[in-house]
Amino acid sequence: MKIEMTGISKSFGNNRVLESIDLVLRSSEIHALMGENGAGKSTLMNILTGLFPATSGTIFIDGKETTFSNPQEAERFGISFIHQEMNTWPDMTVLENLFLGREIKTKLGLLDQTAMRTKAKEAFQRLGVTIPLNTIIGDLSVGQQQMIEIAKSLLSDVSLLIMDEPTAALTDRETESLFAIIRSLKAEGVGIVYISHRMEEIFQITDLVTVMRDGIVVDTKETAQTNPDELVKKMVGREIDDYYPEKTATLGEVVFEASNLTGKAFQDVSFQVRSGEILGFSGLMGAGRTEVMRAIFGIDPLFAGEMKLNGETLQIQEPTQAIAKGIGFLTEDRKEEGLILDFSLKDNMTLPSIKDFSPKGFFDEKTSTDFVQSLIERLRIKSGTPTMPVGNLSGGNQQEVILSKWIGIAPKVLILDEPTRGVDVGAKREIYQLMNELAERGVPIIMVSSDLPEVLGVSDRILVMHEGKINGELSRREATQEKVMQLATGGK
Repeated sequence: MKIEMTGISKSFGNNRVLESIDLVLRSSEIHALMGENGAGKSTLMNILTGLFPATSGTIFIDGKETTFSNPQEAERFGISFIHQEMNTWPDMTVLENLFLGREIKTKLGLLDQTAMRTKAKEAFQRLGVTIPLNTIIGDLSVGQQQMIEIAKSLLSDVSLLIMDEPTAALTDRETESLFAIIRSLKAEGVGIVYISHRMEEIFQITDLVTVMRDGIVVDTKETAQTNPDELVKKMVGREIDDYYPEKTATLGEVVFEASNLTGKAFQDVSFQVRSGEILGFSGLMGAGRTEVMRAIFGIDPLFAGEMKLNGETLQIQEPTQAIAKGIGFLTEDRKEEGLILDFSLKDNMTLPSIKDFSPKGFFDEKTSTDFVQSLIERLRIKSGTPTMPVGNLSGGNQQEVILSKWIGIAPKVLILDEPTRGVDVGAKREIYQLMNELAERGVPIIMVSSDLPEVLGVSDRILVMHEGKINGELSRREATQEKVMQLATGGK
């Protein structure tokens, strides 16, 4: 299959997001698509698969002009798009989600459960997934849901597979399994579009790389003929000297203390975090990292244990109580738990601190607008206006909006679960710098991340979890990827 997109432009109202894009995709080729958040990568692929119509331009498939009216039509043609945000039904089982809209039926028109289970198990076996098919999707982690989204694409005959940040919630081991599948699909003649901000993955897995910036194609070349510094410069229009800015905050007294916490996926978890400290939590998927943070914030119940903030014992059963105590939580599932997608940037960013913007009972529009505008500029959030619905932003810009809203409460403790998931290299550095600035003001930060270089580059101290328990602690000076992985897999 050869796909030629020529002169593709797209506008949403007065906002021009793509300008005369030319792109060629081929079978048996892994083609990376890179660019900052809002560069137009996902929009371009959404046009290809029929989610959006192009404002202008033409698509040719094997020399024939082709337009899809919806993604289902593209999928029947053999073009599948695994989106960064999961398209799952949380109250349905894994099996039901896998075959929703593509059910296998018997001659009598009944659901053929045996055939569907057989196909699902074959797809899971290829991916190395061991999730029971009758599990409710909503009970799974974001990373597990991502693997199920990938498995969906293996259930049909795919000619072109588009993957948008496929490893954002995966561990290193799961990423390697995914890469093996990608190489296998390439060998079978499948073309792959690989959208990612993870530079090491681009050079490990792709054949070609196209860089987009501000809705145009900057360059396309063989991956082997470029390097990370060149790609970064083309993506952001400037050089980034250091991915992980130097941390200058001085660690102070213990601010937050957890003692013997036990919940539905973790046992006897104890730790402290100091003023100005960035405490990293590492571990494999399912180790219990996210579950600990959700329990601290009151989303999930604590079965046992004690928490203290500045010496005061906390009794938190729901998130509103955590927020009232000054605890902020950037959740890993931004779509379902982090944002109200129909609300504007401004409404989302000011929601947790709405009382602070209403000192006399009336909402202070000017102060809140100034606050929102300053954060939009500080984090370089690409938006037409603060009144734009946050659902219209790219995934990375949505992540920055969530971070902004917790800054607004002047947090006493800030929990960040996968803070740079789906965020481009330029925005990552802005987030790291902002974390450092908060630490310099004395804010303790607890960071959960599946990105090992990030954990090593940002954390003052690292706690590694394995099967629901803390299996070890490493200082910034002694931590290496090998030591973290040894602890994450149960070693000592």
